[in-house]
Amino acid sequence: MSRFSINKKPVVFFILTLITVFSLLNMAGCGTSSKQPVIKVAIWGGPDEIEIINKIIDEWQKGHPEAVAKIEHTPAGSYTNKLLIRIAGGTAPDVMFVESNIFVNFWAMDAFLDLKPYIESDTEFNVDDFFPEMIERFTKDGKTYCIPRDTAPFACVFYNKRLFDKAGIPYPADDWTWDDMLSKAKALTKLDENGRVAQYGFYGWTWQNFVYSNGGSIVDNVGDPREFTLGRPESIEGLQFYSDLINKHKVSPSPVEFGNLGMGAQQLFMSQKLAMYQSGFWESVMFGNIKDFDWDVAMFPKGPSGIRKFGTGGSGYCVLKSTKYPELAWSIVKALTSDKAQIFLSEMGLAQPALKPIALGPYFAGSDSPPKNKGMLNEAVGHVVFEPFHIKWREVNELYLSPKLDLVFNGTADVEEVIREATPKANKLLKERER
Repeated sequence: MSRFSINKKPVVFFILTLITVFSLLNMAGCGTSSKQPVIKVAIWGGPDEIEIINKIIDEWQKGHPEAVAKIEHTPAGSYTNKLLIRIAGGTAPDVMFVESNIFVNFWAMDAFLDLKPYIESDTEFNVDDFFPEMIERFTKDGKTYCIPRDTAPFACVFYNKRLFDKAGIPYPADDWTWDDMLSKAKALTKLDENGRVAQYGFYGWTWQNFVYSNGGSIVDNVGDPREFTLGRPESIEGLQFYSDLINKHKVSPSPVEFGNLGMGAQQLFMSQKLAMYQSGFWESVMFGNIKDFDWDVAMFPKGPSGIRKFGTGGSGYCVLKSTKYPELAWSIVKALTSDKAQIFLSEMGLAQPALKPIALGPYFAGSDSPPKNKGMLNEAVGHVVFEPFHIKWREVNELYLSPKLDLVFNGTADVEEVIREATPKANKLLKERER
């Protein structure tokens, strides 16, 4: 035998042994085969929301052993930018949670799958069970891109019953007016011995509500904005009334005063230094920890002409157009927006359900959990106004509107002058229609 020859039998045996070992290893891992679809679900939210989502996904998983649902959580502060980058880079999830106003940015990227064919062919799904305002927000050119999970009118005026009782003032009712609110706010504003405000009567962060309920507007058409209309008389009057609450009547803190106080509106309300706080239902989660006084909510007051309008948020779930598994993704969206999911949401007091039967029923409107008057929010949904549906709107707001209005609310700028300066800049951006 040549010294270059080898004994083939041991080599063949060794190769066969390796094949057997690798086969056994592969069989051992067959429960998570690389061919098994993985449906990535992008979300944000706190521990309570994550708990609900995990419950729903665990149940979905039991009914879909052929696939794996993977929850991908990102903090709210970085969620939008991270998802925009992922979509642009071709690493989008299959399903994503989206807020109703931020939705516009993703829609402009043509990121979402039209769910209308699934809605129409799925006999287990009834789109008419949802508040139509939410469905309309997520529908464009006859295509529906998102199924709503919750709705969020900025219609809550939280009030401290103890402070009202102490001042001998009747609680606000849902049919009250701006004048009623101002009268109560004045009576509930208290000064200390140095003449500084020790207790504010009212604060609301949504100046838009005062524009809308005065018959004004921000743009000509929310769904297809082409003109900035905040300079119209009704809009200016609404903004001026809001500014006067701070600078003339001194019943509301200014942005600078918040900085000096070292606390936000929620903390002012909880520490009984603010009698009325206007915001959305989500504040109830934090206020549920209050032990020192009773509180409730009233609907945002009507304007001088009896008009009732206010801004809104809300959220839902979308399927990304890039998904390889649209049917599975649709089934996850259905689960995450189902009766059960929205009942969980209601029971934890996290949000107002987007499903009308749940919102109107014992889990929300009929629930004894605070605030007791939360059922009024179901009526409020019919009076909401969303942010302008335009890819450039956030740029308009962040560059030319919010920082300038802060000057107005701090008493260092004039309402009309600020809006007059912002109008041509806003109109220029509104003419840019990228999609």
